[in-house]
Amino acid sequence: TCLRNCFVSTSILLYFQLSQQIMELFQVCQQQADDLEKKELCRAQLQREIQRLFPQSRVYLAGSSLNGFGSRSSDADLCLVVQEGSVNQKTDAVYILGLVQQLFYRLSYIERPQLIRAKVPILKFRDKVSGVEFDLNVNNVVGIRNTFLLRTYAYIEKRVRPIILVIKKWARHHGINDASRGTLSSYSLVLLVLHYLQTLPEPVIPCLQKAYPESFNPSMDIHLVPNGPRDIPPYTSKNDSTLGDLLLGFLKYYSTVFK
Repeated sequence: TCLRNCFVSTSILLYFQLSQQIMELFQVCQQQADDLEKKELCRAQLQREIQRLFPQSRVYLAGSSLNGFGSRSSDADLCLVVQEGSVNQKTDAVYILGLVQQLFYRLSYIERPQLIRAKVPILKFRDKVSGVEFDLNVNNVVGIRNTFLLRTYAYIEKRVRPIILVIKKWARHHGINDASRGTLSSYSLVLLVLHYLQTLPEPVIPCLQKAYPESFNPSMDIHLVPNGPRDIPPYTSKNDSTLGDLLLGFLKYYSTVFK
């Protein structure tokens, strides 16, 4: 009995230390307010420039920079919305990005604008002022919708952001966080963690799309999307697992349980 109690006490201490290390890593690596401000300043300036070409267009910040899961070193995703509805990505999007590329060549603070002809074509460039690398797409509005859905998940429960950041760091360290090399994208990793947190016997987070369908209506006008989830309250979970519990539980779930 004494030996078992000693083992239990040691296990609790190790889990506590692991949780503390996760939180310390999160505090150091999470995107800071000034990081986001630099990206937002560039977005606003580029929107003014692009509106000289497309007067009714809007430029939205998307991806990890805005969804709450970004780190200090995260690149920034931008979505140029030139019209309601879809744009042919093979032809129209490439043409529009080509025009924007020519514009960017004339801007002294933009460096290396490079057009990448992918399934969703992007214009890659660097802002000399902030040093941030940007990826600009055209009318990939599902990315904007997903950004605000994930942002709501990020802030609905205090354990979500730290556990996701540490799992992304773990995946990158082990070379399995690079979609261009056939491994998992950061977006895929986020979805894996959210699924795990939702399907525990006592969930850490709810399914927001089921609980608040009107806030995430896929037919909502894109300019209303940022305000859609604004009134969703924080979630109080009955699951009191530590960050250490959740990290080890995540690894066990996808190695032995999930099929």
